[in-house]
Amino acid sequence: MLPNTGKLAGCTVFITGASRGIGKAIALKAAKDGANIVIAAKTTQTHPKLPGTIYTAAEEIEAAGGKALPCVVDVRDEQQINSAVEKAVEKFGGIDILVNNASAISLTNTLDTPTKRVDLMMSVNTRGTYLTSKACIPFLRKSKVAHILNLSPPLNLNPLWFKQHCAYTIAKYGMSMCVLGMAEEFRGEIAVNALWPKTAIHTAAMDMLGGSGIESQCRKVDIIADAAYSIFKRPKSFTGNFILDETILKEEGISNFDVYAFAPGHPLIPDFFLDEHPDETMKKTESHDPVPQVKEEKPQPQPQLQTQQQPQPPPQMQTQPPPQMQTQPPPQMQTQPPPQMQTQAPPKPHFGAVEETFRIVKESLSDEVVRATQAVYQFELSGEDGGTWFLDLKSKGGKVGHGEPSSRADVVMSMTTDNFVKMFSGKLKPTMAFMSGKLKIKGNIALAIKLEKLMTQMNARL
Repeated sequence: MLPNTGKLAGCTVFITGASRGIGKAIALKAAKDGANIVIAAKTTQTHPKLPGTIYTAAEEIEAAGGKALPCVVDVRDEQQINSAVEKAVEKFGGIDILVNNASAISLTNTLDTPTKRVDLMMSVNTRGTYLTSKACIPFLRKSKVAHILNLSPPLNLNPLWFKQHCAYTIAKYGMSMCVLGMAEEFRGEIAVNALWPKTAIHTAAMDMLGGSGIESQCRKVDIIADAAYSIFKRPKSFTGNFILDETILKEEGISNFDVYAFAPGHPLIPDFFLDEHPDETMKKTESHDPVPQVKEEKPQPQPQLQTQQQPQPPPQMQTQPPPQMQTQPPPQMQTQPPPQMQTQAPPKPHFGAVEETFRIVKESLSDEVVRATQAVYQFELSGEDGGTWFLDLKSKGGKVGHGEPSSRADVVMSMTTDNFVKMFSGKLKPTMAFMSGKLKIKGNIALAIKLEKLMTQMNARL
């Protein structure tokens, strides 16, 4: 990990959303230098599933060697922002660094995103970042350090990152556009940059969404804290950059990133908005072993994927010439199959593979699984022998079957039969499928993540 140098001793760092997670990790890293930390967050009472308040964070910061000022701040409230800035200046004499970390997320498509949720994301992510920056800038201008750091992604206009969660992308990109604009507006006075993780970062919120065990696919918050610290050490001329945590730490000489992993060597969930991930990581995380039930099948192209590059057939199929290249008589003259194929067994239908998958899923169900999940899933499978299936993890003992569930589904997942079998057999990560558009999700995304954990437990049997 990146060692502290003491460079931030006496500096005042104003951090939104610093009561837990990434915001608190950045605060603790700076506190080790002896920095003053303004904890601008909403939480004053412990949440049953999200531990930490502005007061418990203040205790940890002071124990680490810093000074803390806990301030109740909802970044949607301009008056609360201005009040916290005034208190910070009054207590510490100014503001040297601003970290816009507070954020709201809803990974839902346009029709499934309530207006109230749209307003929340726009108000917290874009408007909150803008107003907090505006309030701090007069004091940042007086600082010799003078940094604004937004936890936001590179501005990637690939439609892939809009089609599944348009409102969230717009709101998050609003933070990034603040970087683009303010970096130029205050060039020479204040460094303004964005920092984004290359992989998923484990926080209490991630636990709540994905359930216990999700941490093995994530990195620790320490990697973001170290990356932020590296940025703070740089001069004001280092501005207008969209930085990945791993990239800047490599510049610091760090080459072994296992120190940031919960389970070194375990595949990591890539973060959103990075083009290299959906396609490249898909190739790495999809097993090259064929799925036994469908290994003799030819992949069926699906309408929704026709505008994308089609996946290559598995190795064992590449030695067979495609149908249009076989030198066979025209269809009306073919009364017999080609001689070389007469001894081959006919390919197994997709429906058999799906049915077998659900049979194994049913055998894996228990009251314990039902209690831990409490959700009804509906699967809309397209392609040859596709159809509607359900997995009921609310009813006693759990139920699976063909057709719609008896009660309304909490999550509806749409995909091809090929990808369905691959997902449940561990050949295709659901996160990768969702990010690349192979899987569409309607409903509760948190319950969808819970299903991924259940799939992992079943992989050995499938």
